Amino acid sequence: MQTITLGITGMTCGGCVRSVTNVLKAQDGVAKADVSLEKANAVVEFDPGKVQLAQLKRSVEEAGFEVAP
Repeated sequence: MQTITLGITGMTCGGCVRSVTNVLKAQDGVAKADVSLEKANAVVEFDPGKVQLAQLKRSVEEAGFEVAP
């Protein structure tokens, strides 16, 4: 397992946090996703053999949020 912190912009409420959490957890290989509105980030624990970082970022962006570089 690998853990990464993604900076996420565009979240404004608890609904946004739920949306980001849901799209991350829906990815095969994601064991845990802790999304914080206050910190504007997501700490994701995932299996790099099943899902790549680029896929995680793309899923967040497709949900309407920005992933900070």
